[in-house]
Amino acid sequence: MSAAEKKFVYGIFNDDEVVVNAIGTLRSQGLKVKDVISPFPIHGLDHELGLARTRISICAFIYGMTGLSLALLMMYYMNIFDWAMDIGGKPSFAFYKNLPAFIPVTFESTVLCAAHGMVITFLLRSKILPGVEPHIIHPRMADDHFVMAIQVKEDTDLAKVESLVKAAGAVEFKS
Repeated sequence: MSAAEKKFVYGIFNDDEVVVNAIGTLRSQGLKVKDVISPFPIHGLDHELGLARTRISICAFIYGMTGLSLALLMMYYMNIFDWAMDIGGKPSFAFYKNLPAFIPVTFESTVLCAAHGMVITFLLRSKILPGVEPHIIHPRMADDHFVMAIQVKEDTDLAKVESLVKAAGAVEFKS
């Protein structure tokens, strides 16, 4: 089934425990629960949805290592090529001898690149960039309601799906 053929119906809930319990109930009825949109994190929701562990920590590590590498490269360039100083015959870039001098710059650059990289990754992954129209399913889904996205086929009986979702505890149903 391609992305163009996927159709979703939405169950709107007003309690987080009811949403978590409804996932198992609806799956046992043969419905495919794809996502839950929540105004706050719900403990155990990712396990109930069967989501794999996120790879976001790998991205943070890569951004941090980029910042660390750029900081060391910058300090090497400054100490060797840009403004090399001969002080008592000591080497200009003795990283192992002048470690305390290099730590603050290296740490701050690592944190700067990791933080900015993670913000950019979040904005790209969440599709909340400037100029992108948000997909608002329910006006209160960011306040106190929970939206469950259920994937259905084109020939599915929506009245049956609606009755199953409402029996699971939904206060509203949108197709």
